Amino acid sequence: MASVFSKIVKGEIPSYKIAESENCFAFLDIAPLVKGHTLVIPKKEVDYLFDLDDALLAELHLFAKKIAIATGKAIPCKRVGVVVLGLEVPHAHIHLIPLNTEGDINFSRPKLKLEKEEMEQIAGRIRSKL
Repeated sequence: MASVFSKIVKGEIPSYKIAESENCFAFLDIAPLVKGHTLVIPKKEVDYLFDLDDALLAELHLFAKKIAIATGKAIPCKRVGVVVLGLEVPHAHIHLIPLNTEGDINFSRPKLKLEKEEMEQIAGRIRSKL
């Protein structure tokens, strides 16, 4: 069965898309830790990040770098953190999280619930910096 992320890539589930390339896709996390929390995934459905072939793994990280730089310009933060957990969805993914404190990257804290309009605005701000 296709993962929720594969369904997002195919357009079967809506997302707040930031960018895509031939092999990669970036979109806002719908349950963000902070505003601008973005997921970067390979379009190819592979469960574990380190099971990706070397070329796709490198491409994914370079794609994530572009998104992280744009995020840092669009969202007020000290840095953009990078986290790979991979336990929630069986599809390799990288979390890009705008950070002002170390607590901003604590996955056990309550997630934000943002309105559609605000999510669209955040996605647009990040896209405008690409």
